[in-house]
Amino acid sequence: MATSKPQVSPELSKHYSARMVAVFRYGSLAIAGIGFIQAVIFAALGSWVVVAMELSAFVGGLAIYFLIRRGHLAFGILAGQAALMAIAITMGLILDVPTADAPRISHLYLLVLAALGYLNYQRGKSRAQLVLIGLCLLAFIVLASAPLTSPFVVLPDMARTIGTWANAVMATTLLAVCIHAMQAEFNRKDKFSRDLMTALWNDEFQLAYQPQVDLSQNTIGAEALLRWNSPKRGAVSPVEFIPQAEELGLMVAIGGWVLEQGCRTLAEWSKNPLFRHLSLSINVSASQLMHRDFEAFVRDTLVKTRANPHRLILELTESVLVTDIDLVIAKLDGLRELGITIALDDFGTGYSSLSYLRRLPIQQVKIDRSFVQDAVNSSVSASLVKNVVLMSRDLGHTVLAEGVETIEQHALLARFGCIEFQGYFYGKPMALADFEQRIEARIKRLA
Repeated sequence: MATSKPQVSPELSKHYSARMVAVFRYGSLAIAGIGFIQAVIFAALGSWVVVAMELSAFVGGLAIYFLIRRGHLAFGILAGQAALMAIAITMGLILDVPTADAPRISHLYLLVLAALGYLNYQRGKSRAQLVLIGLCLLAFIVLASAPLTSPFVVLPDMARTIGTWANAVMATTLLAVCIHAMQAEFNRKDKFSRDLMTALWNDEFQLAYQPQVDLSQNTIGAEALLRWNSPKRGAVSPVEFIPQAEELGLMVAIGGWVLEQGCRTLAEWSKNPLFRHLSLSINVSASQLMHRDFEAFVRDTLVKTRANPHRLILELTESVLVTDIDLVIAKLDGLRELGITIALDDFGTGYSSLSYLRRLPIQQVKIDRSFVQDAVNSSVSASLVKNVVLMSRDLGHTVLAEGVETIEQHALLARFGCIEFQGYFYGKPMALADFEQRIEARIKRLA
């Protein structure tokens, strides 16, 4: 569904709650702290191999913490889990071997890592994360079941006894924290889901309008962006609530509300000579498009609102290309017959290719903001943008550049042949009344 497309790191865009970020951040510090304390203890005992292993855990924990601090949460978690899993397995095989007086205990940390991995997997489905969870559990089973011993390192009996108790307490505590975090996260998601469903019925959603302009920076249209102002939560970011709505199957209903509101706006614009030239872009999710009644709903909405279909642009993200492409083409052909313009949004970030551009019945390509913002400083990005513009024009598509923030970006894109633009340089998303007043004020200035 439509968002303001805020500039956030890819990891943070996976919708981690503040609680989850805190759990991973302080958990990484706890691992680093445990590693450092045990390194000091074993250094006093003269067990330097153990010190090296504990320092590795200390460095790994700190690395995860700083990656999270810099916004690379998902990568930090995956990399940290892999490193700490390797350390735990190595310790279990070489250092922490079972004896008649002390059992192996370090493998308990593998359960902690698996629990952290499961929390991460719930926030963003990832094959890499699933593999790491499986490896942690497999390693735990092997180390817990097989009486593996090692002749390389023999720890003092006191160190083994103290280490057994200390590590058992530490691992159990961390596992309990993970379980608590899981329960809290499930409760949060359940409450969030209820609030989201309530928002749909209580008219808590709103539309904001971000200007789209031509070469002369005259407003030619807008993109309708979904906003949720919750009485309980305040302004909720689309980055957070839209994926949740997708999981709950609410996007068809929410998207239908957005489409109807957008069409009502178009119908009102058609009555005003100052606004009747404007187009309105509305994002459509893959679940909406593939719904069996979507085309009929669009047709009925146009009839009910009396909106001009030739002023309506439906934007599709590249995620629709992983579905049945022939069915997608058939649906888009049906929408085009209604007079609606079809746009491919965020071009270049997903599954797009020249063959798709040639096959899909689209009329507009929107260049993703990441390419636009790099084009001024990167010759590679500039060349990519230029080629996309040329290729799209050759295929008969108009090109709109998203995320334009500076006059330098505007000038460069114009030189490449781009004639439509959108971004903070021309205006942030705003209420409908403010958007209309902006156009009226510009017309008065030029009169």
